[in-house]
Amino acid sequence: MAAWQDWVGRRESAEDVIAPGPVARLSATLGRDDPPPRPGDPLPPGWHWLYFLEATPRSALHADGHARRGGFLPPSTLPRRRWAGGRLSFEKPLRVGETARRCSEILSITPKQGRSGELLFVTLRHVISGEDGVALSEEHDIVYREAAKGEQSPGERPPADAHWRREITPDPALLFRFSALTFNAHRIHYDRDYAVATEGYPGLVVHGPLIAILLLDLLRREQPGRDLAGFDYQAHAPLFDGAPFTLAGTPDMLWAERPDGTLAMRGLTVWR
Repeated sequence: MAAWQDWVGRRESAEDVIAPGPVARLSATLGRDDPPPRPGDPLPPGWHWLYFLEATPRSALHADGHARRGGFLPPSTLPRRRWAGGRLSFEKPLRVGETARRCSEILSITPKQGRSGELLFVTLRHVISGEDGVALSEEHDIVYREAAKGEQSPGERPPADAHWRREITPDPALLFRFSALTFNAHRIHYDRDYAVATEGYPGLVVHGPLIAILLLDLLRREQPGRDLAGFDYQAHAPLFDGAPFTLAGTPDMLWAERPDGTLAMRGLTVWR
């Protein structure tokens, strides 16, 4: 634990232009019929994940496709890495065409022992500012874990009172497009042989931020025009390609259900 504390408080920053191309391409990927993005258009909630992408050289990638550990993030030796959840606070919209800046800091590093073995939780804070000041702040939780050990414990059941439901069947094209849009080379999302034989998954893994964006997109479809102030979400279990899952929710809570009816992700909404 003492060794990990040397990494707490580390900071980095990056600038990017909120270009229209990624907005148009994610809209197409999600099957939305949006008009072409124009300068000044607000960026939808969660779509900031299309920007501030780290351009890691191929020679600096680990065998799993991630950047080699020990740069900004701590050098955990645990083989599996998952997007565990986060807390988003929306102050004002980022806008297409503006230059934005992201300042990041490692808030905490916490080793734990879970039912599946050794875990390491890393929490980052990102503050993103546009030309009119702070647009959003985010706390992002990453978990490193041991390799798969056979049967897992039964999953948690979602609420039964959904106001809205939408079924999604993730396929390799969807996962490839989202990997490309986010410059994510993690092989569990596009390399089936690696995902199954090396990391022990039953198929390609659906990205955590893609599930969160799909939940926020359900909210945009069902509550157009409402002003979202925050979204606090947690990943419970992975989703895989070829297995239909369900987006569901109410104005105050959103969740994704796995094919067996258990929770994959759940998030609470905060309205202005």
